[in-house]
Amino acid sequence: MNRKELISAIATKAGVTQTDADAVLNAFQDVVFDVVAKGDDKLTLPGFLSFEQGSRSAREGRNPATGETIQIAASKTAKVTAGSKLKAAAAG
Repeated sequence: MNRKELISAIATKAGVTQTDADAVLNAFQDVVFDVVAKGDDKLTLPGFLSFEQGSRSAREGRNPATGETIQIAASKTAKVTAGSKLKAAAAG
């Protein structure tokens, strides 16, 4: 399902226009981006998904082409975790 199909499905289920559904989806996306970018909070939709900022510490790696040891810098990541109801839906 692509974005256009998702907006259409949301509009149909909610009984709103596709324009309104698109605006809500954009607002949701902006809120998730803000929460992950700030990193001091976690957005949780119980049973569905949670979004938060994760971090990876600096570590030593290896260049697969040369076998040379390299240093990999610390970095920030986006962490998305599936909730129990979503996991149950995937399991059948």
